[in-house]
Amino acid sequence: MSHRYIFSSESVTEGHPDKVCDTISDYVLDACLEQDPLSRVACETLAKGNLVVLAGEITSNARFDFEERVRDAVRGIGYVNGDCIFHADTCRVICEMSEQSRDINKVSMKRRQKERVAPNKVLAIKV
Repeated sequence: MSHRYIFSSESVTEGHPDKVCDTISDYVLDACLEQDPLSRVACETLAKGNLVVLAGEITSNARFDFEERVRDAVRGIGYVNGDCIFHADTCRVICEMSEQSRDINKVSMKRRQKERVAPNKVLAIKV
């Protein structure tokens, strides 16, 4: 029996806002996991002009400066030239992170204990 599948993939170039936002979110995740390997992180990032907005929920014992992590990520990408609208040292950072709700936390913990896996699953395809 033959099944038909549609496979789609998105690829954007380095420096594209989607990649910038993914990198910033990764920096936040890494900061949490470095200090607390049991951290649960749901971090979304938006970038527009010279503005970065972090929003989401985190349950972690990690403590760090979110704005500093954003600037480190933007600097690491290379947005440090004076002629750029978006700049690591001058971008405005709005942080709307909160602790994960107790209900979601409870369900997440039960699921983790039952499945013994991370709540998010990633599919990697070797081409």
